Amino acid sequence: MATVAVPATVAGALVVADAIRKRRNVTEARFPRSEPAAVEVAGTTATIYTYGDDLYQEMLAAIRGARRRILLETYIWKADAVGEEFKQALVDASRRGVEVFVVYDGFANLVVPQDFYSFPDEVHVIRYPAFRPGVLLLNVRKSGRDHRKILVVDDEIGFVGGYNIGALYATQWRDTHIRLEGPSVWELRNAFVDFWNANREHGQPLLADPGSVHWEPRLRAARNAPAHLVFPIRGIYLDAIDRASSHVYITQAYFIPDREILAALLAAAARGVDVRVLVPERSNHVVADWLSRGLYSALLKGGVRIHLYEEAMVHAKTATIDGMWTTIGTANIDRLSLTGNYEVNLEITDAGVAEQMEKVFDVDLSNSRELTLAEWDTRSVVAKLGEVVLTPLRPLL
Repeated sequence: MATVAVPATVAGALVVADAIRKRRNVTEARFPRSEPAAVEVAGTTATIYTYGDDLYQEMLAAIRGARRRILLETYIWKADAVGEEFKQALVDASRRGVEVFVVYDGFANLVVPQDFYSFPDEVHVIRYPAFRPGVLLLNVRKSGRDHRKILVVDDEIGFVGGYNIGALYATQWRDTHIRLEGPSVWELRNAFVDFWNANREHGQPLLADPGSVHWEPRLRAARNAPAHLVFPIRGIYLDAIDRASSHVYITQAYFIPDREILAALLAAAARGVDVRVLVPERSNHVVADWLSRGLYSALLKGGVRIHLYEEAMVHAKTATIDGMWTTIGTANIDRLSLTGNYEVNLEITDAGVAEQMEKVFDVDLSNSRELTLAEWDTRSVVAKLGEVVLTPLRPLL
C-alpha cells in the first residue's frame, strides 16, 4: 500500500501546485509556425499541418463539401466556438443527406456538458465508455481510452494526427496532423470502420468493410487495438530506430519510453546516430513531465540530445528517421499509448515527407533550448528524490 500511496500523494501535490502556477501565469502562447506542405506519395497527396487553425479550416471545408459519408473520431471535443462549428457542420451535412458517423471518448469529455453531444437521430454516435472495469485493477489494457483522432470524408479525404477539437488547440498548442487525399485514405477509413463495427450498439448500422485493391507499403496505418492484444505502433518505432544510421528526430508531448525503446535509442546514439528528442519544457500533465525527467539522466549520459520546447505546449506525436521514414499519429511514446489505448499512427517511407518533417523539426528547434547533462546534474536534491519516488507510477502512464 505504501508503494502506491507515497507516489500517489506526491503526484497529487504536484498536480495541485501546477494548477496554482497556471492560474497565476496565464499568458498567450507564441511559437513559430510551419506552413502546410503537400507531398505526393504513390498517388496520394499528403499535407502536413502544424497549426490548428489551418487544419480546422481544411477539416471543416471537407465536411461541408461531403457528398456521401463522414466518419469522425476524436478523443477530446470541446463545447466552445470551434467545437460548435464542427458540430453544426456535421448536423448540416446530415440534413442534406450525408451519412454521418461520430465516435468520441466518454472519459476525456466528462467536463463537457453532455447535451453538447446531443445530435439529430440521423447522426450515428458512439460514446466510448467513460469508465471500464480494468481501471479497478490498474490494468491499462482493459482501462485505456479511445485516443484516436480521425476524419474521413467520402472515402477520398482523410485526416489523422495529434489535434483534438477545441479553441485552445487552434492557436495555443503546437501539434501535427496529416491530410491524405487519394487511394491511401483507405488506411484511415478501415481503421474507423473496424472500431465502429466492434463497438456499435444494437440497432446501430454496420459499416461495410469491402477490403482494398490498393496495396501501398510506403504509406500504412499502424493501429493499436488493446482488446485484441494488437500493438503495432511500438513495433514500428523499434524497427525504425534499430535501422537508423544517420539521425532520429522525435517530437513527443509525453515521453516515457519503456526499457526496449530506451535501449534502442541508446544503442543508436552509441553507434553514432544523431538522436534528438523534443518535448515540452512544461506540458499540460505535470506528473507525466516528472516521470519523463526520471529518464533524462540515462538519455543524456547515453548521448541522446533533449530539446525543451518553450512558452507553448507541443502535443505532436511524430518521428522522422534517416531522411526516409516518418510516423505521424495519435500515440505518445508511453505505456498507456503503446499498450493501453486505441491509437493510430501512419507509417510513411518517403523521402519527400521526411524532408518536410525535418524542416518542421528545425522550426521547432528554433523555439527550444537544449538541456545539457551539466545543467541536468545541478537540479536540486528534492527534484532528484521526487523522480525516484514517482517511478512506481511509470507503468500506469
